[in-house]
Amino acid sequence: MTEAQGPVISRPAERLPLPNGERNENPPELSFWALVAEDYATHERKLLEPGFWAVALHRFGNWRMGVRPKLLRAPLTALYRLLFLVVNWLWGIDLPYTAKLGRRVRIWHHGGIVLGARAIGSDVHIRHNTTLGLLSRDDLTAKPTIEDRVDIGVGACILGEVTVGHDTVVGANSVVVKDVPPNSVVFGVPARPVKLLRPDPAAGG
Repeated sequence: MTEAQGPVISRPAERLPLPNGERNENPPELSFWALVAEDYATHERKLLEPGFWAVALHRFGNWRMGVRPKLLRAPLTALYRLLFLVVNWLWGIDLPYTAKLGRRVRIWHHGGIVLGARAIGSDVHIRHNTTLGLLSRDDLTAKPTIEDRVDIGVGACILGEVTVGHDTVVGANSVVVKDVPPNSVVFGVPARPVKLLRPDPAAGG
């Protein structure tokens, strides 16, 4: 194994089920409004940032699942679905609430963004024309996991049941179809490690 290849990510023998959207999957350490305030600060306190509204709507979509009884949830669900279409059609950001989302996720710019991931960690940066999703229609549960502090370049595609390790940079227009070790820089089609970054002890990497 060369230095550029880095460590191999071990995968559980049995695939975990995808989040089914039946409960609130927002980070539990903060309330809904505290999360929205943090996301607002993450997007430089710019109220008109499309990324902020996409993430805020994602938080709302999850928060409503904790509303009881279900009868009270029905109008909130209708509102969520309407606003989801508005964000998707107006700004081209498709971020379903069933994709588990960490804290301080920044969506830069807008347009052509489809984030159908299994999970996206905290402090992740995502740019326009990014796709996270399925590699094949034959396996509808094979979705990517993005760990903490990943920086995803313009036009990147991360597809299938892959894990992008923490503190990784995915280069512009790269296509990731295999696991990426932590602290890597990957680039190309298909994406390959081109550099290992020095772990930051303060980040726990």
